[in-house]
Amino acid sequence: MGDLWIKNVRVIDPAAGRDEAASLIIRQGVIQPDGSPIAGLREIEGGGLIAAPGFWDMHVHFRDPGNSLAETQLSGAMAAAAGGFTHVVTMPNTVPAMDSPEQLRRQIDELLPVRILPSACISAQRGGHKLANLTGLINAGAVALTDDGAMLADDDLMRAAMQQAKALNSLIMEHAVMPSLANRGIIRDCPVAHRYNLPIFPPEAEIEAVRRDIALCRETGCRLHIQHISCGESVQLIRRARREGLPVTCEASPHHIAIAAEDITTDNGNFRMNPPLGSRKDVRAIRDGLLDGTITVLATDHAPHTIETKTHGFLSAAFGVIGLETAVGVSWQIMVEQERMDISRWVECWSTAPARLLNQPAPSLAAGRRADLVLIDPQTEWIVNPDEFKSLSRNTPFGGWRLKARALMTICDGRQTHCALRNTGRTTS
Repeated sequence: MGDLWIKNVRVIDPAAGRDEAASLIIRQGVIQPDGSPIAGLREIEGGGLIAAPGFWDMHVHFRDPGNSLAETQLSGAMAAAAGGFTHVVTMPNTVPAMDSPEQLRRQIDELLPVRILPSACISAQRGGHKLANLTGLINAGAVALTDDGAMLADDDLMRAAMQQAKALNSLIMEHAVMPSLANRGIIRDCPVAHRYNLPIFPPEAEIEAVRRDIALCRETGCRLHIQHISCGESVQLIRRARREGLPVTCEASPHHIAIAAEDITTDNGNFRMNPPLGSRKDVRAIRDGLLDGTITVLATDHAPHTIETKTHGFLSAAFGVIGLETAVGVSWQIMVEQERMDISRWVECWSTAPARLLNQPAPSLAAGRRADLVLIDPQTEWIVNPDEFKSLSRNTPFGGWRLKARALMTICDGRQTHCALRNTGRTTS
């Protein structure tokens, strides 16, 4: 990468309580104390830009192994770096599923342009019938336990999993959709669902799952994280649980804060996801949950699929949308520009908050730390063009959107992993 001097940049470091105009000097991959730069540094003019700790996404699917046409570890990592991310938590619904220590260790590759923190299955083969080797998986490096893509619906098995996770001080992450209530639904009740006679996904499928999981959290004391909230009533249940003092957290995905079911106008498979887009009332409740701190984390649920599986309408489309390369722009537009969220809080939702939940050291731009940072341009408008993505997949609902904030540079563990700066600057003498 070479040594850098990023001048006159807005430094936002939630872990240090820092939000100020300053300069950042990076030498040999390490952030230096404030002081005069020396010769040989590459200068970058940071006026109007934001420097923040590299972003963390605690919910991504890289499809590797099992579906390398949709995404590989390398292509997913490149997409993450282009989006401003330095750490991602991969989900275990690969083929085979990540239910053994040996398979889990294969996910960790320090040569990739992003740090992969793998999660592991709760149940063997994600089958929901018996527990995986949770102790072995945690010891092998799993940062959380989840059957993401499928809820662990057996109350007794989930209780046993939470008891073990509590003893291991591990986080349970739950895909809270009760299969018996979802009843093969694929879209929430909205005009386009009736126009094309699409099966309705009732909100109760999520709400009752959240209610069940909170009850088991209360019983076991296990740390519980609800993934990709889509219903306003789910937000209310989690708000009450947190006020009660229960160790319950949840995440919101950019698509669930940006688009409502009523906004879908065509039979477009790029709008099919699980859980589905909520109503406008749900979207309002999720935004309010982020603003009042009920929802502490933003996460993409980056779910790549090949073109063939997403271009034939809702009924034949696979569940899921990609989001790593649009996350900064979409969440900035919705939460910072429209909802006036404090920028430091926005950065925290993408960095220190997920790290805290995963029991990882807080990312920071403090002197002496290995450089993990993202340089963001919050002003220049850009248009989402899926053909330019680093991801192998194109299944985004945001194609053609005009956004502003975008990662211009990502540095992971002292290595430059992404650069879209037009002017790379000059060298100090």
